[in-house]
Amino acid sequence: MKRNISTILIAILVAGCNPTPTPAPALEKKEPSAMQKKMAQYITVQLTADTAGLSEKEKQMLPLLIDAAKTMDEIFWMETYGDKAKLMSSISDPEIRRYAEINYGPWDRLGDNKPFVPNVGDKPKGAAFYPSDLSKEEFEKVATDQLKSLYTIVHKDPAGKLTATPYHEAFADPTKRAADKLKQAASLAEDPGLKKYLELRADALLTDKYQPSDLAWMDMKSNNVDVVIGPIETYEDELFGYKAGHEAYVLIKDKEWSGRLAKYIGMLPGLQRALPVPVEYKRETPGTNSDLNAYDAVFYAGEANSGPKTIAINLPNDEEVQLKKGTRRLQLKNVMRAKFDKIVVPINDSLITPEQRKQVTFDAFFSNVMFHEVAHGLGIKNVIKGKGTVRAALKEQAGALEEAKADVLGLFLVTQLQNKGELGNADVKDYLVSFLASIFRSVRFGGSDAHGRANRMEFNFLMQNGAFIRDDATGTYRVDFDKMQTGVNALSEKILKFQGDGDYEGVKAFMTEMIKISPSLQADLARLASANIPIDIIFDQGK
Repeated sequence: MKRNISTILIAILVAGCNPTPTPAPALEKKEPSAMQKKMAQYITVQLTADTAGLSEKEKQMLPLLIDAAKTMDEIFWMETYGDKAKLMSSISDPEIRRYAEINYGPWDRLGDNKPFVPNVGDKPKGAAFYPSDLSKEEFEKVATDQLKSLYTIVHKDPAGKLTATPYHEAFADPTKRAADKLKQAASLAEDPGLKKYLELRADALLTDKYQPSDLAWMDMKSNNVDVVIGPIETYEDELFGYKAGHEAYVLIKDKEWSGRLAKYIGMLPGLQRALPVPVEYKRETPGTNSDLNAYDAVFYAGEANSGPKTIAINLPNDEEVQLKKGTRRLQLKNVMRAKFDKIVVPINDSLITPEQRKQVTFDAFFSNVMFHEVAHGLGIKNVIKGKGTVRAALKEQAGALEEAKADVLGLFLVTQLQNKGELGNADVKDYLVSFLASIFRSVRFGGSDAHGRANRMEFNFLMQNGAFIRDDATGTYRVDFDKMQTGVNALSEKILKFQGDGDYEGVKAFMTEMIKISPSLQADLARLASANIPIDIIFDQGK
């Protein structure tokens, strides 16, 4: 937010005084406080969308869905920190209070979760999903399916025994309020698929049985309004990656842009067969009942609204649903445009070599994100030896590796589609340079964010393989297009094998080494900060 400060200096000359006024002392420039510097990492964006194409009942649904979404904020606070009111009452500085609201707690999500409120200590790896003093070894000795469930909070009873409380019991009041709002919205729904989904999602919040509503969500095709709500992603649980955090998005479909995207879903089985790995790592057939649509977001809540903001959604995460029906990919066009204009363009002007800057375009940025979401549906969901899902085998390492897979496979798909003549007049070089500019955007998210870790690893691997070269004299980067393609294929193969093998120790060692920030990259990121280029956005949103 820009502030225009007008300073008016008034000189009053009194009779008998020297007619030449004494110059006023120069005003000292006040150095911004540490908290003001933290706040400057974000830029505020107003979430707006065109509702002209909605019916009156659809317009009436939006405030109900926003009310339901707001309860996810309440629950996520309890999952990530605990008692919000107690924390806020302990903070007198309004700037620190505001930063705590943005971070859903006293730890800086853009600063590797370091505390910015005095005397709070380090953030527990398991957030508030587990007792703060619980070790991995202690948990694994007694872990049951209920303790490991996506939808339970783990406590210690007075005797020190671990117990699990289902989410719908632990968060009974906000859960019921959310379910009631969804049922009210369902009563207004004119689209049968949306009506069924809202009713089932309300039931799911009250029972923690989400698969029926996930299947119903996959069957929706003609809805204009959408809501993604409930416990979904497991990024907040950095202890094991078992627990899903509550979040919500309220969305309006952009039919014009959605029409451009539909053709790619039917290509998934062929793209799966083309993956650069042995056949056992691509033995699963991706579902083709998927949607690929563009939306404008009107409200974010909970985990979705914490730290770096999501610009696209690929759900559901249930592997059984994915294999049966695929996934839905939702491109959040208005949020993507805001990030491109406010962050990617200034990064491009600072860090990309001048002769390649024209190849950073919104269409290429949008398409890279789109193919990232398509790529989530490729590869393998279950390990090739033994039983179980990749997500369970890789535990807390699964999230960042999956995001990296989607990034590099997205670029692999671009080449495949160009070879098939499916990209029209698009220039693949635009996709590659836009990808590099976006890596600089995402590595700034920090080591506590799954996307930040993924992009740090991608940057280092591709840099080591010559995919781009830094000019030390200017501090700018140039893509080597041939080596970029070779590096993308090599990293795609490595990630897909890690996932298929369920190689937890291998992934952990690889990521630990590859997410390190080199001195030259650190200096380049510091230049972006000095130029006041924001790291991410926060929203002016609501009814």
